[in-house]
Amino acid sequence: MRFQSILIAGCGNMGGAMLQGWLAGGVNPARFAVLDPALPAAPDGVRLYRDPPSGPVDVLLLGVKPQLFDAVAPGLVALAGPQTLVLSIMAGVELGSLKARFPDARGVVRIMPNLAAALGKSPLALAALGLDAELQQQVSALLAPLGMPEWLPEAQFDLVTALAGSGPAFVYRFVDALAAGAAALGMEPGQAQRLALATVEGAAMLAACSADSPGELARKVASPGGTTEAGLKALDEGGVLGRLVEQTLRAARDRGAEMAAATRGEGAQQS
Repeated sequence: MRFQSILIAGCGNMGGAMLQGWLAGGVNPARFAVLDPALPAAPDGVRLYRDPPSGPVDVLLLGVKPQLFDAVAPGLVALAGPQTLVLSIMAGVELGSLKARFPDARGVVRIMPNLAAALGKSPLALAALGLDAELQQQVSALLAPLGMPEWLPEAQFDLVTALAGSGPAFVYRFVDALAAGAAALGMEPGQAQRLALATVEGAAMLAACSADSPGELARKVASPGGTTEAGLKALDEGGVLGRLVEQTLRAARDRGAEMAAATRGEGAQQS
């Protein structure tokens, strides 16, 4: 890793998961500092600041709540000098807004991770302004211990936020629905929950390492006239499942666009 000083401003659930992933991946904790007035303690070897330190850093990772960005940004400007890379995990805050608030920064990058970063298993959607190919490679290397970096145009960021950022919550709801369905049919609820979790975990791991698409894997599981085929017919009937998922992603995507408009001052203040 070429970045020697990495300051995480706002170390809540997501920022904390990223820090945990880096440390679990063997990155030296002395490279990290956290700026958070409410965090009880930082991991061993990581410096904790209650107020902004003096001087620029190599990487400034913004993990504050998007609605607090305008309030906290002026106090962070001195940390972003000409050699500083500003990374943001704030949903709805666009590259132009980041650059306007940190005009001296070397470049700005939007990141959309999820909590699996703590395990090194997160998708990491990336969009950047002011980075050449070499610096993009350095950012990818920095984030590699957290999962799978994927660069894309910023125009797709609201959609990828819905898919990769919010997606785990949608999967958790489906796991709950599997367990609740089994419980409704007579299984003990705790046992149903354990079996549902194990089923989804194994299916996801197999899909991740298989050369077949998830659709093809579903076909292979389903024997003609068997139990799986009967269940899939219920899921597929009338295209209801596909429409529901599309509506879910659209709602999350559109909310991201609303948040971006509010940050630009084009919409009502977000709640």
